[in-house]
Amino acid sequence: MNTRTDILQESDALINGDREKQYGSPQESFECIATMWTAYLGHMVSASDVCHMMALLKIGRLRNGAHRDSNVDAVGYMALGAEMSEGK
Repeated sequence: MNTRTDILQESDALINGDREKQYGSPQESFECIATMWTAYLGHMVSASDVCHMMALLKIGRLRNGAHRDSNVDAVGYMALGAEMSEGK
């Protein structure tokens, strides 16, 4: 197996397993965060925006050096962002 497959599989296991058990459904969680960010920022933020911004946070952290967990999390946020955009 190669690194890209390892990262994708690790992310898959997190977003479809442990993280969902800890935080509840992604749709509910990201919609809640979007509501709070909308109130704070004063303009509309969607659930997919939350996912994309969280991926950017992880990418920003990677500027300081490679961190496997940031790569894994960024992949997961992007996948969840696509799901939120599709309304599933």
